[in-house]
Amino acid sequence: MKSIQSYRELQNELKGKEKAYVLLYKKGSEQSDCAFQNLSEVASTANLAVFVADVVSVRDIHPVYGITTVPTLMIFENGELMSTIKGCQDKEFVQSLFTNAIYQAKVKAEGKSPKRVTVYSTPTCTWCNTLKSWLRKNGIPFTDVDVSRDIHAAQELVQRTGQQGVPQTEINGQWVIGFDQKRLKELLEI
Repeated sequence: MKSIQSYRELQNELKGKEKAYVLLYKKGSEQSDCAFQNLSEVASTANLAVFVADVVSVRDIHPVYGITTVPTLMIFENGELMSTIKGCQDKEFVQSLFTNAIYQAKVKAEGKSPKRVTVYSTPTCTWCNTLKSWLRKNGIPFTDVDVSRDIHAAQELVQRTGQQGVPQTEINGQWVIGFDQKRLKELLEI
């Protein structure tokens, strides 16, 4: 994680980087200190371009991008601001954000297309937890939908697949019912 001192320095750092993250924060603010701490802990384990700028001393970045509140995590792709995430996010959220970026880069380098993976599960389902552990072990980022808490998602799942049981996994529009490793490997190109 590198501290940025100006807009010009940020522009130089972004050159040639496919993906970069910039946290604008205000040291001493509870939310900003929380965001800085969580980001620094996760960034130390990831080989990604991560930058921070304290808006108290760096006053020329946030006006350019229209950032009016801090902390704000800005996500850049090829030097262009793609999205912002406001507030203090927990470590798991930041970790999943970075894991997804690493996965996308790896898949792209292999000449494959990244997969959108959604797992429909419940917390007490053993096979659901096994499936999610298997996906993590293989470096596959996924969205987890807890159908025990989201009744609308549960109803939609039954309408789409005709099945009530979990786990169910959607990979780029294709469905896998249960923990079918052979089918998962096929769809994920593992």
